[in-house]
Amino acid sequence: MLVVATPCPLLISIPVAVIGAISLAARRGIIIKNPAALEQIDRCRTLIFDKTGTLTYGKPSLSEILCAPGFEKDDVLRIAASLEHYSKHPLSRAILEAAQNANLPVELVSEISERPGEGLRGKVGQHSVWITNRKKVVERQLALPPVAPGLECLLFVNDAYAATFRFHDMPRRESRTFIKHLSPRHAVNHVLIVSGDRDQEVRHLAEQVGITELYSAKSPEDKVAIVRKEAAQAPTLFLGDGINDAPAMQAATVGVAFGVQSDITSEAADAVILETSLGRVDELIHIARRMRRIALQSAIGGMALSILGMFAAAFGYLPPIGGAIMQEIIDLAAVLNAVRAALPTDSLSDF
Repeated sequence: MLVVATPCPLLISIPVAVIGAISLAARRGIIIKNPAALEQIDRCRTLIFDKTGTLTYGKPSLSEILCAPGFEKDDVLRIAASLEHYSKHPLSRAILEAAQNANLPVELVSEISERPGEGLRGKVGQHSVWITNRKKVVERQLALPPVAPGLECLLFVNDAYAATFRFHDMPRRESRTFIKHLSPRHAVNHVLIVSGDRDQEVRHLAEQVGITELYSAKSPEDKVAIVRKEAAQAPTLFLGDGINDAPAMQAATVGVAFGVQSDITSEAADAVILETSLGRVDELIHIARRMRRIALQSAIGGMALSILGMFAAAFGYLPPIGGAIMQEIIDLAAVLNAVRAALPTDSLSDF
């Protein structure tokens, strides 16, 4: 009985299944930083999305420049591009591309500051420049252009309103299908968007992808509070790609970084999806579910066989040598079954 009683299916097969799942995920372009997340992902019943770069392509293009009196389009675009050259915000790329297409040279920049939720500041030449959103200047009661669909940012030069930049960012082609399949396929009963963008833009996207609950114009601190509230009610997965999402990722049960836009975000996440595709997010959920199922099969199945062997030994049907051989067979069977978690499969997505 002592010889055939083996804890190896529990002690060995589960780590083998976890390592196998990490290997399979890596081959799919998914880096698992916290192995414990694999056990938790399939139990997440609330999914929280950042907007820009996750449900959208994160590549907005500059569609319009509305200048204040006394400012010219080329001048404000050149100043903005000079400062945005040092930012990783998705809108910075659109401004830089527009400046490059217009053959506008950038100027020297100093005293750069980009505190989360407060915008980008710096000195371009002799001018003090601030790029921010409408919410940060609402108390000034400025004569700003009316709110319109799409993204926007405001440019201030020497603390004077200079221009409004408007952008458009399209939702990912698979966003609506992905959101729609979460409930029937993964038992997700609560999906919401938490974004720092304007309410009108977030609401417009939510209607396009089929999400009814949303939070807009939220600072990183607000995002953390919302995620903590949701995580207290049910296991929660947060998906984001920006530096402002890093604190919220750590507050969630599982934090997933979408792409590698920010080193800080990647460090805060439990898993990093290298390819910016919602299909890879679905594969991550399936890999975690498959790993959990295989690990339980190996552990419970191996322990059940050990218990049967102990009963056989107790009634004299299994001698010590036979018990030793049976113990090795049970261990080998449990480990070989756990190795299946690393084997490639074509059934890792269902939408």
